[in-house]
Amino acid sequence: MLIILRIPYVKEVRSRTPHTTIPLGIILNKDICITVCNFETNMMIDFVSYQQKRNVGFTDSVDLVFRLFLSSSVWYLKRLKQISILIEESKRNLDKKIDNEDLIGLSRLQDSLTYFITSIRGNETLLSKLKFKLPVDELDADLIEDVTIEMNQARETTNIYTNILDSTMETYANIINNNMSSVMKQMTSVSIILMFPTLIASIFGMNMVNGLETAWWAFPLVCVLSVLVTGGFYWFFRRKTWI
Repeated sequence: MLIILRIPYVKEVRSRTPHTTIPLGIILNKDICITVCNFETNMMIDFVSYQQKRNVGFTDSVDLVFRLFLSSSVWYLKRLKQISILIEESKRNLDKKIDNEDLIGLSRLQDSLTYFITSIRGNETLLSKLKFKLPVDELDADLIEDVTIEMNQARETTNIYTNILDSTMETYANIINNNMSSVMKQMTSVSIILMFPTLIASIFGMNMVNGLETAWWAFPLVCVLSVLVTGGFYWFFRRKTWI
């Protein structure tokens, strides 16, 4: 029998999705159990080390399979705790200054949570089928119950972090939109303020008879009028908190 178990795996920090899942192949044939994985994972190293420290072997190959399921569930919870720390760190940085790097980091963590929830659900489906296909004794039944509890906790934790991350991304998206609207409002207000002096200067600068060509006070009048109109609109926009 070939069993494909999805386990958590951490790639390089600069990877597109540093937290992801990889397949662990379990080849089961009577009393022989062989595990195959294309990557060196901390989970398998910790699993072997933990069993050696306990100095307790496995009752049979079925016991080994379900203990691998239990170990994968525990490691999902460990990786989820690391993801939670990364989310909080990015949120603290974004509270100080909204930076593209932190937003991209949150997006990558969002992808990782998607991989996690998909793999955990797949493992749950696989576990429910193995309970009926493998010879399960009383000890294995207790172990399966522990695995089910850990998997449920990992799935619920992943869902919680996914909801938190979705809410966080939506909140910062709204903040960015509000900041953009504020900048556009300020730029529009400045453009309107500068438009009126330009309009006044254009009107009096036309090559037409307006009665002020020979008046010495024409130029000061245009300047004063431009300043008054500009100041009036500036005061109005400041009162409306548009600038």
